[in-house]
Amino acid sequence: MLIERKEYLDKLLGWKDKRIIKVITGVRRCGKSTLMDMFRNRLMSDGVEASRIVFINFEDYDLYYLRDPAELYNYIKSRLVPDKMNYIFLDEVQHVIDFARIADSLYIKKNVDLYLTGSNAYMLSGEIATLLSGRYVVISMLPLSFREYAESTGSTSELGRKYADYLVNSSFPYTLELRDNAGEIRTYLDAIYNTVVVKDITVRKKIRDTFMLESITRFLFDNIGNPLSSKRISDTMTSDGRKIDVRTVEKMIEGLTDSYILYRANRYNIKGKQYLKTMEKYYAVDIGLRYALLGARNADVGHILENVVYLELLRRGNAVYVGKVDEKEVDFVTMSDKGTAYYQVAATVRDDTVLQRELAPLRAIRDNYPKTLLTLDEDPVSDRDGILCKNALDWLIGR
Repeated sequence: MLIERKEYLDKLLGWKDKRIIKVITGVRRCGKSTLMDMFRNRLMSDGVEASRIVFINFEDYDLYYLRDPAELYNYIKSRLVPDKMNYIFLDEVQHVIDFARIADSLYIKKNVDLYLTGSNAYMLSGEIATLLSGRYVVISMLPLSFREYAESTGSTSELGRKYADYLVNSSFPYTLELRDNAGEIRTYLDAIYNTVVVKDITVRKKIRDTFMLESITRFLFDNIGNPLSSKRISDTMTSDGRKIDVRTVEKMIEGLTDSYILYRANRYNIKGKQYLKTMEKYYAVDIGLRYALLGARNADVGHILENVVYLELLRRGNAVYVGKVDEKEVDFVTMSDKGTAYYQVAATVRDDTVLQRELAPLRAIRDNYPKTLLTLDEDPVSDRDGILCKNALDWLIGR
């Protein structure tokens, strides 16, 4: 089943023919290659000849020789059509040694519109970022949103049931083809996990203790939405009889976040307007992957909803932080070109004590930026003190 990733496609169309490199990043199997297929089809439907489109997937073994930078550059140069715009798509380009210099050489050529995809943040760090500084724009891609998942069923009715399916069946696009087969979905998610965690990260970060990396991954997946520090993780592992130092923990977490399996939300002091460096939170790229790894144990409904909301806020173009106001915590502070906003997330606030506890951090904020309380209650409480109270599923699909 092909889902048109309209938001991402619109972004690519908006940058089309502009003199800047388009870099699409995201976890493996989130739909980057399919997005490029859609975009190439759009180009051809708009009259671009196939001869002016070059697509190379560096995970195709038949094209392995093109991982050599000289071979790649000469191949692309031989394909360029003179005096017309050429569209170059390099998929999973991190496999190419010194790919940034190839990108830079193509960038300076006239009539080249360059698109890159990659499955780890490492590709845009250090010397690479310096070489391409100011010459690229990043389009960060995630698996399917809840709205996209619901729409794939043909309607946005019965949101509660579809939300439960979305969590268990996964948001990775290909799982829509496996929707009625839980065993096949589990096998597919296991394959993604093993490729990213067991292979990609251990090779790139030179990690020998695969068992410890898996233990750290499980711990973080089991603690989504909880404040954590590298020291706390190290102490927990050590107390369980698996000694590990803080530096190694940080190295493994860096591998997980670089590969977009996990996302880190840093803390922000709302009153002091300061970014804080400790006790960040982590969120999984996909709850289905979390279920595949941990089973249904410790399936905290509130934290899982918080995870889904966090990813949706990223999709909507926000920088997202965990807010601190005095001793209280605001689940999310978002910052974007639309301004600042605050979000509190809870499974239910039917009990008045819980409601008052969830509203308290938002009430403590003394500015006039929008404040929203999101819950799974089908009949959300009325707005309070300027705080918008909404059903989270309605909010997720844009109602």
